Amino acid sequence: MKTTLMAAAALALAAGPALAQTQGVSKDEIVLGSIQDLSGPIAAFGKQVRLGMMLRVDEVNEQGGINGRKIKLLVEDSKYDPRNAVLAAQKLVNQDKIFAMVGHIGTAQNMAAMPVQFQKNVLNFFPVTAAREMYDPFHKLKYSFAATYYDQMKIMVPKLAKEKGAKKICTMYQDDEFGLEVKRGAEDGLKAAGMSLAVETSYKRGATDFASQMQKLASEQCDMVVLGTIIRETIGGIATAKRLGFNPTFIGSSAAYTDLIHKLGGPGMNGFYAAMSVQNPYTDEASQPIRFWANKYKTKFNEDPTVFSVYGYSAIDAFLRAAGKAGNNLTTDSFIKAMDGMTIPPDIFGSAEMTFTATKRLGSNASRLSQIQDGRWKVISEYVKIDTTAK
Repeated sequence: MKTTLMAAAALALAAGPALAQTQGVSKDEIVLGSIQDLSGPIAAFGKQVRLGMMLRVDEVNEQGGINGRKIKLLVEDSKYDPRNAVLAAQKLVNQDKIFAMVGHIGTAQNMAAMPVQFQKNVLNFFPVTAAREMYDPFHKLKYSFAATYYDQMKIMVPKLAKEKGAKKICTMYQDDEFGLEVKRGAEDGLKAAGMSLAVETSYKRGATDFASQMQKLASEQCDMVVLGTIIRETIGGIATAKRLGFNPTFIGSSAAYTDLIHKLGGPGMNGFYAAMSVQNPYTDEASQPIRFWANKYKTKFNEDPTVFSVYGYSAIDAFLRAAGKAGNNLTTDSFIKAMDGMTIPPDIFGSAEMTFTATKRLGSNASRLSQIQDGRWKVISEYVKIDTTAK
């Protein structure tokens, strides 16, 4: 009897480190966390990401889960405030004991929350932001899917400038790190192609009047304008230009690739280009698989899906692929090992193939272009990617 007890105690001690590594994983459940803006300035996006994630979680759980484990998804509200993101991360990591943080929205919010996660060996998986910091500098717990704003512009601005025969390329950008990343990407891409940004103008975050900026670009006779803008500023900037009779080619980043541009901006937004990857899922889309998915989403949640719904759905789907590959003994280490040899093929939404290795934590830097035509986004180019081996 004494020997049996000693053996049991030794087994428990030996299992201790393994149990510590598998926070959020039990015999029949994997607990995931996500932080969204559910009541702040981009609450519409946060809600859409959450619903997309819920759809994929419900699908896999209806099929019995992954290796016999159901997925439990816990979502906290950051109100798009980094301080709230830290509090949310502390709750999810320390109280709810999540295995991984999936699809957390916002650059500053992710930057604030990651130290809390990493202290407890909790992954930051497929955050919904196109910032370079999501994979660089390298950390074993970081995995990112979104081609960065910098790469998008570096690829697409010179490509479109050549196609349009643009003679004077200018920019209007938000005077913060986001806007600067858009400008830097455009600048470096044009320089490599033997061109340059001729004129630049900026605005403070929260601005609503873009008359002086557009008057400046119009007086300089710019025939192409790179917009480092998000939603309201994209619509306001283009509408102001149209009122001035100023009609250059406008191009923005994926931050402006949302159905809200044409829904809120109306016909005046026709002709606007944006870098993007996954296709906006219209319920009457010509592609039958997208149409089927979009209507399934609408039936479940009683609203149309958006590209942010797809980001949430795809983030969970990618997690499930790696968790399935990791096998029954799911730990942070086994998940990392599975991801570091992972290839994720293009999906029904037309996303680029993603590959991950022990040193490559951005799935793909490929980007393509969409244009608003007749009040909806239409994909107009194939993928182009930066050759990172040619450095």
